Amino acid sequence: MRTIFWGFRLLIFLFLLAFAAKNTDPVNVRFFFDILWEAPLVVVLLAFFAGGALLGMLSLVGTIFGLRRKIAAAKRDAERDRALLAEFRKERETRGVAGTA
Repeated sequence: MRTIFWGFRLLIFLFLLAFAAKNTDPVNVRFFFDILWEAPLVVVLLAFFAGGALLGMLSLVGTIFGLRRKIAAAKRDAERDRALLAEFRKERETRGVAGTA
């Protein structure tokens, strides 16, 4: 299975390498205020793909921190519930109530 997975990775790498080799023509990217950037097409594509991926990851930061906060609160609640349950069982044992926990 590992061999198949590495073969698949090699196939993707070779495909992307061939794509990069075929797209080396220079292109002009015009920004605001007459700023011009001239670079090979594959570099421009890679730069904008990386920028989009970075913006996508940054958009998830708030969600991730919110979920971490909820997980911490759930862990605190679970620990409090465990302590209450242990206290209840101990109290029950001291009263002499028969039964299993």
